Amino acid sequence: MVKPIKKYTFYSPRKVALINAFLISILFVVLSLIFMFVQSYFRLWTLLGNWLLIFVFSYLLVYFSLDRFIYSRLKLIYKSMGKREEMKKVKTKLSKSEDVLNMVNQTVMEWRNEQQQKIDELQKMADYRREFLGNVSHELKTPIFNIQGYILSLLDGGLDDPNINEKFLKKSEKSVNRMIAIVEDLEEISKFESGELQLHEKTFDLLDLCREVADFLEIKAIKNNTKILIKADEFKKLQVVADKKRIRQVLINLVDNAIKYGNQTEGRIVLRFYDFHDHILIEITDNGIGIPTESLPRIFERFFRTDLSRSREKGGTGLGLAIVKHIIEAHRQSISVRSQPNKGTTFSFTLKSA
Repeated sequence: MVKPIKKYTFYSPRKVALINAFLISILFVVLSLIFMFVQSYFRLWTLLGNWLLIFVFSYLLVYFSLDRFIYSRLKLIYKSMGKREEMKKVKTKLSKSEDVLNMVNQTVMEWRNEQQQKIDELQKMADYRREFLGNVSHELKTPIFNIQGYILSLLDGGLDDPNINEKFLKKSEKSVNRMIAIVEDLEEISKFESGELQLHEKTFDLLDLCREVADFLEIKAIKNNTKILIKADEFKKLQVVADKKRIRQVLINLVDNAIKYGNQTEGRIVLRFYDFHDHILIEITDNGIGIPTESLPRIFERFFRTDLSRSREKGGTGLGLAIVKHIIEAHRQSISVRSQPNKGTTFSFTLKSA
């Protein structure tokens, strides 16, 4: 059931002044009549008494009428803003003769800025949602069309050709695996954002994990003429508190990206470590082509690619850096990137020191 809109009756300043003037004049007439019938001996005292009564009555009348006049309007303003607690403060300040209108103006301006921020945020989220849906459909469309083409070719006679059937089936499998990887990465990001994915933090040696990742990607690095160097001569061990499995995922993503998009002739990836007592800073630097300055603020967005054609040739789902950011933020740490075109890129993130 829809509640009817409550109507508020307000008096204009002119009506408030008229009512006050009328009541004061009535009081003045009444007191004048009393003064006329009083004996001359008491004339001075009666005059002073009448003046005092008029002064007190006028003060109270004007004060309460203005108080009611202002408060009734302010109450409606605060009620429309949903700030009932703030209204109580205003009522208290009205009785203390403080600058209420300045305070109300400040509150209204703060409320306006809050609403504008919400509107901007909603607009930003709407734009992001449209772009995200477009990216998802575009990423899934390519492997789906590939699978469709392979299947149609097989149905049109390619199934009986031994030179085609196995080749097309393997390509179909590759496209299916790409779709599965996209869905799994999206599911993982969704779990991080919803808080469903729990971290299993424990103490481990970060240097050992980095060496393990370097060994894991060594063959791929050699194929791309890239060397992976770990600069940690001054450290014997670097004990950190984190989810080892997730940090391994972060390191693999960052080093793998450095291999794929780094220098393809004399590639060089360097892992450096800085001990800041309460946390460890890890930097992964390559000597590749770098990232355009205008792309740096968006580098951790889902499906964002600085070079679409080149990125798809290298494979990947376009979600790796988004997952990396979610993992680091889930550890209550931060990640950043700096880059110079034709000089290289450096990713930096922190971990809690043990």
